[in-house]
Amino acid sequence: MSDPQNPVAETAYQDRTFRSPAGIAGGVLLLALGTWLGVDAVIRGEGRTPWLALAGLLIAVPVVVAYTVRPCVYANDDRLRIRNPFRSVTLPWASVATLRSGYSNEVLTNDGAKFQLWAIPVSLRGRKKAARRQSQATAAGDPTGGKPFLDPTTRPTRSTGDQSMDSLRELAERQADAESAQGDPVVRWAYEILAPALAGVVLLVVVLAVT
Repeated sequence: MSDPQNPVAETAYQDRTFRSPAGIAGGVLLLALGTWLGVDAVIRGEGRTPWLALAGLLIAVPVVVAYTVRPCVYANDDRLRIRNPFRSVTLPWASVATLRSGYSNEVLTNDGAKFQLWAIPVSLRGRKKAARRQSQATAAGDPTGGKPFLDPTTRPTRSTGDQSMDSLRELAERQADAESAQGDPVVRWAYEILAPALAGVVLLVVVLAVT
């Protein structure tokens, strides 16, 4: 139960959520188009076409969801939770060795495991745009890009993805020794994605084998 006398305690464990709006938008469009075409083939198709369309939907829909809508990163004072296409990973901050950015954003654990953060994609174009804005602001005599009270984690030399990684690094460093942030990594396969996709593969093999 929350404590109305202590709002800080109530919000301390709320998750910060990191997702890719572009990935979600693209996934929704693909799902809408694929579902329309697939359902139309199931209803109007002849012979084995409806079964092939159904198998295709069972395979394609989970895969599209896995790579576009599903990825998400949750962070609070105790742990980092990563929802990747086919796995969910829970990492107490004490188990996190480092978060690094290159051509992808990744988290490394103390035991050497590495997990990619699908929900926080690296945008080289975004980095170039941020650096260009900073160069233009500096040339104009305003190193803060027109924002005199700009927070360091949102300075224009950092893209959106890099700002998110900065926030996660700060949280990891601050909470690594917290008593509530101790524990071992937990990895779980996304059976809700794998099961229907596997069913689609089985159906496709059966249809092709008997027709």
